[in-house]
Amino acid sequence: MNNTNAAKETGFALSSQGIRIAPSLLAADFSRLSEEVAAVESKGATILHLDVMDGHFVPNISFGSPVIASLRPRTKMFFDAHLMISEPARYAEAFVRAGCDHITFHVEAVSDPRAVVECIRALGVSVGVSLNPGTSVSAIDAVLESVDMVLVMTVWPGFGGQKFMESELGKVVELRRRLARHQRLEIDGGIDADTIGAAAAAGADTFVAGTAVFGAPDPAAAMNRLRELAVQASAKAGDR
Repeated sequence: MNNTNAAKETGFALSSQGIRIAPSLLAADFSRLSEEVAAVESKGATILHLDVMDGHFVPNISFGSPVIASLRPRTKMFFDAHLMISEPARYAEAFVRAGCDHITFHVEAVSDPRAVVECIRALGVSVGVSLNPGTSVSAIDAVLESVDMVLVMTVWPGFGGQKFMESELGKVVELRRRLARHQRLEIDGGIDADTIGAAAAAGADTFVAGTAVFGAPDPAAAMNRLRELAVQASAKAGDR
């Protein structure tokens, strides 16, 4: 069950290097989702981050596969689904059928992360694993080499308006050393113009931005500014 839309070739580019900004749909205006998504896509966004919350693993509920399916025909962006849910293996197929190109699950939500990785991989999409604040990198040792991406949360999932936890950047530094060149390192939570530089310098290459993009007067300009700041910080860190 492999998605074959153009985003597979042009979106997340899991095998390539480079900075990616992933606007988070959760922060968009839900009364005009298609227009919001088209605005950032037209200015170079290739990834759309989809924060799925179930009211169980996290206390809030966001949206499910029907919303994703309704949006899929309207964009070629790579759908980066972040399942903040219990039993991700049980529901992964529904999200792939809806058009998701990538599924990230939380290691805290499962007892056998290896089995979840294998389940998602069998659906024909790339797979990632996420770490909450307070969860050590060692929690994903069993699957670190077998995932396409690791997502580090710099806020607690399920709550909006939280402050960026700079203390979590130590995980990013450690993971950057351990991940292979083809594996992506994503960061999510409180990413804006004030925090993205530190995240990029630590080694993240994919940045989830919600209100910093869709809450800005000009979302496309805000997205491009974030990308510029991340590129500059990453290059500066590489020169050290």
